[in-house]
Amino acid sequence: MKRILLAGGALIAMTGAAAAATCPAVTVADMMGVGAGAFPQQYELSEFQSLGDCTIEFSANPAIADLNGQIQGNPDLPPLAERLPSEPLVVAPYDVIGAYGGTLDIISNATEAGTSDFMSIRHVNLVRYSDDLQTIVPNVAKGWEWNEDFTQLTFFLREGHKWSDGSPFGARDVKFWYDNLQLDENVIASPKDYVLVGGERMEVVVVDETTVQFNLPSPKPGLLSHFANHYAQGFQPMGFLGQFHPDIDPNADANAQALGFENGYAAIAAYYGSSDWMDTPTPMLAKPDLVAGLPAAAAPTLESHIVIAESTEGRRFVANPYFFMVDTAGNQLPYINEQDETFVSETEVRLLKLVNAEVDYKTQSLNLDDAPLLLENQERGDYTVSIRPQIRTGTFAFNVTSNDMGKRELFGDLRFRQAMSVAINRAEINEVAFFGLGTPTQYIPFSPLPSFVTDDMVQSYAQYDPVMANALLDEIGMVDVDGDGMRELPNGDTLVLNLQFATQGMSAKLVELVGQAWSDVGVNSVVKEVTTDEYRSAQSANQLDVTMYAKGQPLAVILGNSELFTPPYENYFGMRTAMLWAEYIDSNGTAGVQPPEWADTMADDIAAFQGAIAGSDESNALGAKLVQAMVDNLLFIGTVKAAAPVYHSNKLLNFPEFRTASYSYYWAYPYRGPQWSLTE
Repeated sequence: MKRILLAGGALIAMTGAAAAATCPAVTVADMMGVGAGAFPQQYELSEFQSLGDCTIEFSANPAIADLNGQIQGNPDLPPLAERLPSEPLVVAPYDVIGAYGGTLDIISNATEAGTSDFMSIRHVNLVRYSDDLQTIVPNVAKGWEWNEDFTQLTFFLREGHKWSDGSPFGARDVKFWYDNLQLDENVIASPKDYVLVGGERMEVVVVDETTVQFNLPSPKPGLLSHFANHYAQGFQPMGFLGQFHPDIDPNADANAQALGFENGYAAIAAYYGSSDWMDTPTPMLAKPDLVAGLPAAAAPTLESHIVIAESTEGRRFVANPYFFMVDTAGNQLPYINEQDETFVSETEVRLLKLVNAEVDYKTQSLNLDDAPLLLENQERGDYTVSIRPQIRTGTFAFNVTSNDMGKRELFGDLRFRQAMSVAINRAEINEVAFFGLGTPTQYIPFSPLPSFVTDDMVQSYAQYDPVMANALLDEIGMVDVDGDGMRELPNGDTLVLNLQFATQGMSAKLVELVGQAWSDVGVNSVVKEVTTDEYRSAQSANQLDVTMYAKGQPLAVILGNSELFTPPYENYFGMRTAMLWAEYIDSNGTAGVQPPEWADTMADDIAAFQGAIAGSDESNALGAKLVQAMVDNLLFIGTVKAAAPVYHSNKLLNFPEFRTASYSYYWAYPYRGPQWSLTE
């Protein structure tokens, strides 16, 4: 039996048979008698017209021609009927049919720091999670189909879908993303975990212009979930980037050199970067001297907005004139004309801008200890702050592959990690840093907790026991040699832990409390706040004594992405450790440090876990084994799972209450940013 998820029956074109009346302007708040479709809060065109016994009449943003004129390289606009797919996605706004216009004001930390909550507003992927955070729904793809053993996933795309420059989008753009970008070491040095299955590549087959198949070497049911929650979009514009790729165009280098690039791969790097991160600097920032002579200042996109200006101060975006969604009244989305992103690296300045109502939406980089100030000024600033649960937990990891051999030996001693865990007073942290709203816990990669996670796992070495901590440190041979009250390394060298953190990933108050707890058992530390870019750079270069960031992912995410269980245990943008273990694996043992046997076993177990059916006895047994190995070895030390603020201006309409303040489901992506609207 095949598992098929396709909305409705045969789709009809916009010029198809007329129905009884113009379609009602349905919202989630008022369905006007129109029944629910196959998926929550959205419809395929024929499905909606059938349910409403009506015909949608389409209309465009009256400012769209002016906005299009700001997109470098875009031709004059054809009529709306030629810009929309023949099968646009029909979206029911939450509360009202929005009004066109306005500029969404956003702050981020820097070019590639603290930007993902903003990216998530305009983001699209093949599918997405609905706002229940359980149901996967169509997005760029109108449907999908698994075979029986989850070794073949087929996506069905929308006929007539176009990139933001009007060029056709189709199955070849998916294959180009996979074969020529993700798996080309000249573009991305090493394949990401999520484009592989058990470490092996997939085969992407173009069936026809609107049908693309992923053939997997072994079962991976979580692949669909990856495309629903991850920033890495499963497509890129072959027509544009392909002109610079030697496997697509034999004149790739000449094409790029004619524009001032060294070769084709240099042009791809300027437009796409060396990863799949959506906010890699465009030529406007990376190659500003070339921009005027380029065919486009940024690569075409399928997102709701496209960047038209970029500097070290911020970015500006305008509505995509070819965006594939419409509301139930037939208005092409997005409603909001422009987006203005300002980079603010200082935490205090970001908070001041929020208090002064200079921002329309923010959640990333806000911590619970910011909430009192924000809540106090809500009425004056005409904004709303809601405190929502987080999925990730503030987590610490000692660098077991430190370049300092004395530290490496100490950090690699399980007794030291156990001592540092029980030295932390999680109950105190919960009260002081999180107002008693959190839950003390050991680090558990799965969050929320699946049924196979036991209380013993959650509380493993999570009790506050300074007596045990001191006894373990004594047993290791850490003594106070010079009488200053602080322990030295077992070899007699001075030990000072450098606790560098970025507020994007960790509350300052949490770091200070943990540092004090460690000092109380004689392990000296120095706390220093750094920018997110500085933190990530030092972490990736194996320069930190302790890495610290919020960490944890839902089961659905882990089914498609094994990074929490394989060195270095997350990607560049998250919390990493054991960098030299990862180097050993990537180099096939020619460099780095060989991981211990338990780490190799964990890597095998997560591959088997992803191939099992979630909820089955096999899956649950493997999941429990993975968690037990994690808590037994304490590579990561958890603290308190808490909550965080979600901030939005009251002039921002169709903005629902988030279920979680979380990167794990990609911030605002489930809450449908293209149907947000501004009142002024």
